[in-house]
Amino acid sequence: MFKRFYPYAYVDSVFAIDYQKLYHMGYRGLIFDIDNTLVHHGDDSTPEIDDLFFRIQNMGFQTLLLSNNTEERIQSFLKNIDSLYIDDARKPETAGYYKAIEMLGLEKEKIMFVGDQVFTDILGANQCGLASILVKFIRIDENAPIGKRRHVENIILKFYRRNKKYRDRLGDITV
Repeated sequence: MFKRFYPYAYVDSVFAIDYQKLYHMGYRGLIFDIDNTLVHHGDDSTPEIDDLFFRIQNMGFQTLLLSNNTEERIQSFLKNIDSLYIDDARKPETAGYYKAIEMLGLEKEKIMFVGDQVFTDILGANQCGLASILVKFIRIDENAPIGKRRHVENIILKFYRRNKKYRDRLGDITV
């Protein structure tokens, strides 16, 4: 019932992913969401994110940002990062995902999507046949209320954690 929302893996953050393992598994392209995946919503890139992109690109990964944000927002984020991007992607609609696959010039089996939302990022990736990693969304204030969608996501993730067939399909990809 919920499997169209299930990621291939669920990890704490983009820093918890063992990118070397992904590379050894044959992945060569990484598509990232920005807000609440890489940085808190609306924030510019950080030195840690800049370094992460530098390291994964030096491993041999191609990167692309797939965002529902404006081009201006994405270019501001990318001031220290060299990466492809697609703005106004309208996730979870599939057109942006297919355009990302085309821009990377890789078979979709060699591309991993990383995002923080089940109803946009993961659903869109699954609809296109892309493997995906869900990261816990970045919250500055743990006591701040979360939206209704996040509560529904938590219900879906409870089912995901119980489903051995779909949970951790990538094996242990954490550092």
